[in-house]
Amino acid sequence: MPDEEDPKTLSVPEAGRRYFNISRNASYEAAHRGEIPTIPVGRLLRVPVRRLERMLDGDAGAPQRMESVQRPDEAR
Repeated sequence: MPDEEDPKTLSVPEAGRRYFNISRNASYEAAHRGEIPTIPVGRLLRVPVRRLERMLDGDAGAPQRMESVQRPDEAR
């Protein structure tokens, strides 16, 4: 069972708030620009915590810019 205190993924707004102190809309905009890494899970976008932390640490193996994604509720 996953440890609730150490989640593997966060919602886009939660990641934006915890790591960057930015609003919900700013978080989705950053994810759309590739500044916050995301993975799609059904209709949800989740932020993988380890990938985000590697990116913030400047790890050479972590992508510096992720591909653009749309919010799940945006029409294509």
